Amino acid sequence: MTARIIDGKIHAAQLRGAIASSAASLKSSHGIVPGLAVILVGEDSASAVYVAAKGKAAREVGFHAFDMRLPETTSEAQLLAEIAQLNGDASVSGILVQMPLPAHIDAKRVLAAIDPLKDVDGFHPLNVGRLSNGEYDIHHGLVPCTPLGCILLLKDTLGDMSGLRALVIGRSEIVGKPMAQLLIQENCTVTVAHSRTREVPSIARQVDIIVAAIGKPEIVKGDWIKEGATVIDVGTNRVDVPGGKPKLVGDVDFAAAMERAGAITPVPGGVGPMTIACLMRNTLMAAHLQAGLSAPSL
Repeated sequence: MTARIIDGKIHAAQLRGAIASSAASLKSSHGIVPGLAVILVGEDSASAVYVAAKGKAAREVGFHAFDMRLPETTSEAQLLAEIAQLNGDASVSGILVQMPLPAHIDAKRVLAAIDPLKDVDGFHPLNVGRLSNGEYDIHHGLVPCTPLGCILLLKDTLGDMSGLRALVIGRSEIVGKPMAQLLIQENCTVTVAHSRTREVPSIARQVDIIVAAIGKPEIVKGDWIKEGATVIDVGTNRVDVPGGKPKLVGDVDFAAAMERAGAITPVPGGVGPMTIACLMRNTLMAAHLQAGLSAPSL
């Protein structure tokens, strides 16, 4: 068996097109243009690249983009004051604070300061709770972008997932836990594995869906995968190549997995493009929520 490649670039392009069309309708019908504010504290080069990509993506779908760069010396109080100002700015639909923050700033306090209806990362405690209790799902509310992208890829690949067994490898607040919640909403039977889980390979061989989000290069081996299973690789790990440039690989041994999986996301070009597209989706969703309008069907 040779697995089918789940091309995240194609899916993301289609989603961005639908977002641009919906944003144009929102503007023509209600005079509302979604606005995304991204805050970067400090000068981390990788973070700066991510922030620039998010601003570019926002402008391409017809949003206003607010790129806020603050010095490394910015105090927590100053950052909270900036967020409070954005919370009260009607032209800003979504607020994202780029992580990681400098060590002197409490990230949890910062995330909790964002208006829950402008929390396009889906990390505010209220939004986490709304996802957990089922009030928020992929069609209603603000759901973390990477798990949202993963579930959209899975639904497009598999259709109805009711009754399928799924394994999420990793229990982070950003990916693992919300991913498990979204899979439960799709009526999957879900296992979450982590650093203390015993016999992960044997668990993996029994499931229909594997979502690898543990941040360890190629830790998921080919013989972990049940024949025909669908594999979503969230990992983005840079590994050294003797005599060459570092290589980007996922959490899954891609070449070996291709021989057993039914479908698999590549790294790069799989989940990554969907994450930014889903940030745009959440910004559009936030604009509708704040205006008291029904959520767009995307």
